[in-house]
Amino acid sequence: MTEDTLAALLHRRADDDRPGLLFEDSSWTWREVVGRCRSHARRLSGVRHVGVLCENVPDLVFLIGAAALGGPVVVALNPTRSAAELEKDAAATDVDLLLWDAPYEHLARQLPLPARRLGDLAETAPGEHGGRQAAPDDLVMLIFTSGTSGTPRAVRVTQRKIAVPGISLAAMLTPGDVVYCPMPLFHSGAIMAALAPAVASGAALALRRRFSASGVLPDVRRHGCTYLHYVGKALSYVLATPPRSDDADNPLKIAFGNEGSATAIRRFGERFGCLVIDAFGSTETAVSITPDPSGPGGALGRLPEGVEIRNQDTGGRCPPAILVDGRLTNPDEAIGELVNVKGVGLFDGYYNDPGADAERVRQGAYWSGDLAYADPQGFVFFAGRGTERLRVDGENLAVAPIESALRELPGVVEAAVYPVPDAAAGDQVMAALVLDRPFDPAAFAAFTREMGAKAVPRYVRICGELPQTASHKVLKRVLAGQAWRTSDPVWFRRDSAFTRLTGEDIDVIEAEFARHGRTHLLES
Repeated sequence: MTEDTLAALLHRRADDDRPGLLFEDSSWTWREVVGRCRSHARRLSGVRHVGVLCENVPDLVFLIGAAALGGPVVVALNPTRSAAELEKDAAATDVDLLLWDAPYEHLARQLPLPARRLGDLAETAPGEHGGRQAAPDDLVMLIFTSGTSGTPRAVRVTQRKIAVPGISLAAMLTPGDVVYCPMPLFHSGAIMAALAPAVASGAALALRRRFSASGVLPDVRRHGCTYLHYVGKALSYVLATPPRSDDADNPLKIAFGNEGSATAIRRFGERFGCLVIDAFGSTETAVSITPDPSGPGGALGRLPEGVEIRNQDTGGRCPPAILVDGRLTNPDEAIGELVNVKGVGLFDGYYNDPGADAERVRQGAYWSGDLAYADPQGFVFFAGRGTERLRVDGENLAVAPIESALRELPGVVEAAVYPVPDAAAGDQVMAALVLDRPFDPAAFAAFTREMGAKAVPRYVRICGELPQTASHKVLKRVLAGQAWRTSDPVWFRRDSAFTRLTGEDIDVIEAEFARHGRTHLLES
């Protein structure tokens, strides 16, 4: 069996009696984990694609292992999406059985699919599973992300797509280490940067049902965690908990993730006495940038060989950024799209979506949709994502479904949705609305309660008209560049209510950008 498969990594753990999985008050050896994976594969014989709605529970780990060992492909459904959105996701990925676990039974029952409780797959006898030998390009999972067309897309997550980063990150681990996984396993980050390196190295995987900022340090101490995986603002949330004099008294050695702010990375390492490695990548894994500690603050790392920053309109290579006192002075020329000109990396395509594949891969090059600029020394700075997609709290969102929902609100003449930067990490949702009546913040708040939690706009701009091209396409780049710095009235979501944004509010918001070392995102 080829070694660059998740199946091969699991088979290496089949006779390993060291701790493999830790969850709350329970634990399993690696031998037991692999046995459960085989059992789940056998119990689901005949199922082709199984959709899952659950938090991080042990049975989800067993199910992913089952998929690697010849069981059904796992379709990682995102429980933050609405029932209507999930129904479309399940149909697009040929789900023929839905497995749920608390607290998502009610949501699962709204979908027109056969549904069973995930925990009912438990079986005492481990047994064997006679699945075919795994190949690197065999499908293990489908994980949804978003593209510039606005349609959610299922990324093909193959055996090698999990195994390769797992083997690479395992170089930082030993069988005596413990990997802490508080991020959801329906995202690629937790699969490739927590589960995979644990399997590859033989380190134990400590699973957290749902991320809790106040629970991180107690969990790390309880399970003896030496490696932490995070996404986005997780570091900032932990740093917001009250500091204690003994915070650095813990076993943590490495925190690995992406989209942490420069300030959070520095403060987290100092407070908890560990090395924070913030890498850059996406679910597609076609463009990756390795951090370089020698680089300037805020840089992702050096531009890798074979990756260029290209002008989205002309396709030409963008010139280096001109920085004056750290401020970008030539954004129109320097900002472009990150492109892998040598190929597609570990990108194995989208599921049954050749149009989406063609959008990403053009003339043998992979166009990421991520915007960036590079200084003359080749250090890369993230400049946001195309205006048709955004990332909120580590989750990719498409703007078209949000716009479609907002247009159903009585009084909305037109709606444009676009990303604006978040002070700590990633993006926030901003909507520009043209109305035929005064804006009613209470009615808007009530209307948006039916939307997915991450899709509800943080900022709402009320416009007389939207900026447009000669062909009547909305200039979202203009709207995104202005953000809340506009003479139009802007409303801001606090908890579930919307209040009028004031000059004092803007000062507070932009001070947060400075605190997190992300002021350059406002300038570009």
